[in-house]
Amino acid sequence: MQPEKDDRDPRKSALDQWVGEQTGETAIGVPASVDASFRRYFRYSLEQGSRVAMDAPPPREDCRPFVDVARRLVDAGVNVPRVRASDLSRGYLLLDDLGTDTWLRTLNDGNADAWFGQALDVVVRMQVHADADGLPVYDEALLRRELTLFPEWYLRHERSLTPTGEQQERLNRVFDLLVASALEQPRVFVHRDYMPRNLMVTEPNPGVIDFQDAVLGPISYDPICLFKDAFISWPEPRVLDWLRLYHQRGLDAGLPLPEFDTFLRWCDLMGVQRHLKVIGIFSRIRHRDGKPGYVKDVPRFFTYLRTVIGRRPELADLGRLLDEWECP
Repeated sequence: MQPEKDDRDPRKSALDQWVGEQTGETAIGVPASVDASFRRYFRYSLEQGSRVAMDAPPPREDCRPFVDVARRLVDAGVNVPRVRASDLSRGYLLLDDLGTDTWLRTLNDGNADAWFGQALDVVVRMQVHADADGLPVYDEALLRRELTLFPEWYLRHERSLTPTGEQQERLNRVFDLLVASALEQPRVFVHRDYMPRNLMVTEPNPGVIDFQDAVLGPISYDPICLFKDAFISWPEPRVLDWLRLYHQRGLDAGLPLPEFDTFLRWCDLMGVQRHLKVIGIFSRIRHRDGKPGYVKDVPRFFTYLRTVIGRRPELADLGRLLDEWECP
């Protein structure tokens, strides 16, 4: 029996039919998650078990990086959804279902130490064992392109502000500092969005999703991303303890890490680069893509910025610029 077609959503109807063809069952998917991109995910309850299908409409999305990175992570022993079937020309993937419980829903003060210990073990595993050959490189051009999202989308579109020439020169000097710090670090496999929303409660814990943007990049990126999340914040003393834990486990695994104070500076400056980027991305999602919900979390990233600015004298002028623009 074929699923009933929905003329209002022809891609969903075609996806249901395709999943049915792959599984030999009647397949009618229900929405599985909300994504900031143009990708959509649908869950299918089948006799052979639950599956999730990705709808990534070309040319807005490209499934090939997901398939490629999934293979790399499976080979490294990371718990990710395996690709069971694919139609890359149409933008369809059929995946294992890692369930519905994200760490964002279930992480709390009581389990945070144990769970973050597990998450850090996965970071070390990815950095040591995941094949990064041929991945896009987190190079100077990409780092700077991301940083420009802040003045372009937050200052100009969200706040209707245009930096003066003098302010832009000062901001550029901050950007130079952030880029130089990122480029001096050892390069490893970088998930690039390794945070509780993209970790699933599974056995083994965690399951890792949303890895399709992986790159070869700075060693501090995923550890600081894990603890400076868009949707949940932790007291700074706990964050520092968790970073020390990662640092020791990384050294034990043979990763090329410096002494902790230098590593913490890498994390701080890498975090600032990411915070400015995310503020710009959330503003872009609102003004370009018509999804306003993400902007409400922008103040959290300014809090992260202020914390690091207070610890790093070399970022003092960034603090002054934020004051001049009356940022939160």
